[in-house]
Amino acid sequence: MTAHRLTRDQARRIVVRAQLLDAERPGDVVEVAEQLGYIKIDPTATIAPCEHTVLWSRIGWSYEPGQLRKVVEDDRLLFEFDGAFRPMSLLPLMLPAMRRWPQRQSSRRWLEANAGFRADVLARLRAEGPLQASEIPDTAQVSRAPDGWSGSNQVPHMLDFLMRQGEVAVTRREGRHRVWDLAERVYPQDLPQYADDEAAALLAARRLQSAGVAKPHGYWSGVAKDTGEPAVVEGSTTTYRVDPEALAALADDDAEGRVAFLNPYDSLLFDRKRLEELFEFTYVLEQFKPKAQRRYGFFAHPILMGDRFVGMLDAEVDREREMLKVNALHEFLPFEPDESEMVRAEIAELAEWLGVAVTGLP
Repeated sequence: MTAHRLTRDQARRIVVRAQLLDAERPGDVVEVAEQLGYIKIDPTATIAPCEHTVLWSRIGWSYEPGQLRKVVEDDRLLFEFDGAFRPMSLLPLMLPAMRRWPQRQSSRRWLEANAGFRADVLARLRAEGPLQASEIPDTAQVSRAPDGWSGSNQVPHMLDFLMRQGEVAVTRREGRHRVWDLAERVYPQDLPQYADDEAAALLAARRLQSAGVAKPHGYWSGVAKDTGEPAVVEGSTTTYRVDPEALAALADDDAEGRVAFLNPYDSLLFDRKRLEELFEFTYVLEQFKPKAQRRYGFFAHPILMGDRFVGMLDAEVDREREMLKVNALHEFLPFEPDESEMVRAEIAELAEWLGVAVTGLP
């Protein structure tokens, strides 16, 4: 197939619309999850935790954190897996690969050496679940060394492995702590069945739908070389894959945009190379940089205006004073008066959603 030729403007509009960041806002949490494929969970909350800012940046003022809890814990329309909330419609497409996990020999050996430990964890959950990891005894025969993210307790490792195999699942959270149960008591039991190849192809198509434009075999994209249709973007030597439905929608695109503040872990930002090629935006997360080396701030949120990144918002919530403190509003190029008004209006909307006042705006 001859590759489609896209201008940068066209490619950006496809991506922004696919990420639900155009002027037409989605209606609810499930609609966002179905389109994006996942909603990243991260506790860093200079403004609000990632899962909530991702949803607010799409839905707007009508989003309330309790809505996410309801669709995950009560309605079971989303499920938690590998650090993200995902739509239940993706689970049947993920199960074939989950049943083959792990591929890495070191993980296989650890599981084999801990067959008794595995049986203990499953038996404890079956008899007493749901349980937090801290409520399950560590009976591991072989331990994994602490990796900087987890300690010496082997229970979180085993639960993570069993989750990836589809044996256990997160049923809810108590604060930031996960509560585990057998997957059969969390996941629906009437899910459709797919062969490995069919599931992989459908999953790749869903990932391209959420990306709009993606590199095949990209680390973040999960898109195959035959997913969608080929496309060459102005100024890039990469042959991308483009979602055919998104491409067709370009004809009806009125190019209306809006201002959005993106959490640093927002899915639009993950593919840094695509950001540079399509958006001409070089993004560096400064969270792990020494303070003296930070240019924009510890957890500054990129500002998307229409289909271009125009600045960075360095802000934090002071709950004791009930304030959204704007430490800095960085403008890549000086804002026009109407642009400044739009950004300030969005900051005011953010503060209203958080239930606080704004301070620090020049």
